[in-house]
Amino acid sequence: MPPDGQAEGEALDPVAAFLESTKAELTQVRDQSKEIALLVGQSQGEVEKLVQRNQAITAQLHQIQANFETVPREDIRTAYEAAQDAQQRLFSMRGQLEKLQGDQANLKRFADFLSKTIQLLEGGAEVKAGGDGGGGAGSTSPSELIEQVIQAQEEERRKLSRQIHDGPAQSLSNFILQSEIALRLFDNDPEKAREELSSLKASAATTFSHIRDYIFDLRPMMLDDLGLVPTVRRYTEAFKDKTGLNLSLVVTGSERRLEPHVEVLVFRAVQELLGNVRDYAQATQVKVTVDLDDNQVKATVEDNGRGFDPETLSREDGGGRGLLMLRDRVEQAGGSIEFDAEAGKGSRIVVAIPTQE
Repeated sequence: MPPDGQAEGEALDPVAAFLESTKAELTQVRDQSKEIALLVGQSQGEVEKLVQRNQAITAQLHQIQANFETVPREDIRTAYEAAQDAQQRLFSMRGQLEKLQGDQANLKRFADFLSKTIQLLEGGAEVKAGGDGGGGAGSTSPSELIEQVIQAQEEERRKLSRQIHDGPAQSLSNFILQSEIALRLFDNDPEKAREELSSLKASAATTFSHIRDYIFDLRPMMLDDLGLVPTVRRYTEAFKDKTGLNLSLVVTGSERRLEPHVEVLVFRAVQELLGNVRDYAQATQVKVTVDLDDNQVKATVEDNGRGFDPETLSREDGGGRGLLMLRDRVEQAGGSIEFDAEAGKGSRIVVAIPTQE
């Protein structure tokens, strides 16, 4: 017999259906993680072999340099071509390994996220079944949690899609055009063709650098390897170089590793706040402070820009939407965010997240 209040054959409610699909997604993600772990192991083996090959070729080149006058020119050219080929293979394989490790880290993070989502949904279902149906003040229902999760995911996808469209996608179109020009010039004007290829090579190097930046923004691997403070240092240095802003970083308290979700959340907060300074604040000076005390970590971003009125934040405008979504994530983690800002007088935003020893 079906439970009281539920007709036979009645479909699952949306929360229960989402819970089942999330469990299936988690199983699929874990299977993918196992496959990638095998590929990572194989790639690491290939990298080690290529490193040994490079060392052997480097030793051979040293011998050639020591006997440069007596070694035939053909042998010298062959040795240098082999060295160049080995270096390119090693560079390519390391890039592939880095991508696989990045995918592996992303899948692990996604699996952890799905696990926590399942726990929250199952906990919410138990409360709904055992409670009186009334929600306490400030409580978040499972459906509201799902909506926030989907909004956060879609916002990140929009950002990444826009960055790829405006950056690498446009560059790849130019690569195709430049390569076609070079092909046409090879027979008539080889010198001009070489100039086009040199320009193409420079553009490819710039695009590769931008792609590495996108990967770092999407998920910096050093956050898993080295922790929050080294990652924030690297990010603020790169941000300063790219924007030209007078940016300073101050770290206080006991520098240490924190829980993974806290490190990710604090880094994303610094990333979001600096992005708003770059895009909206029109500031010339920025100060980032990371304070780690015994039971919480604080990230503060101050600027001398045009400021804003916190009461007017809206999910319809870019900066307001990002700040409000950041506040949602911080509060879900048990933390708080403080907006100290006024139009025309700069801003100071403090994010505080509790930690556990």
